[in-house]
Amino acid sequence: MKANELREKNVAELQAELVKLRKEHFSLRMHRASEQLPQTHLMGETKRDIARVKTVIREKQGV
Repeated sequence: MKANELREKNVAELQAELVKLRKEHFSLRMHRASEQLPQTHLMGETKRDIARVKTVIREKQGV
């Protein structure tokens, strides 16, 4: 997910995307804990996507 794509969305859409990413990250964590996650790189990608979304939300809020 690119930051430019995120900047085109409004804050409500970004909040929804953040919830989706957090659920995905939780699911990946559970799969890793039960040793059913062969693609461990997805954990890091999801964490970085969450950080990107949070950054764009803060930019849009002017904080």
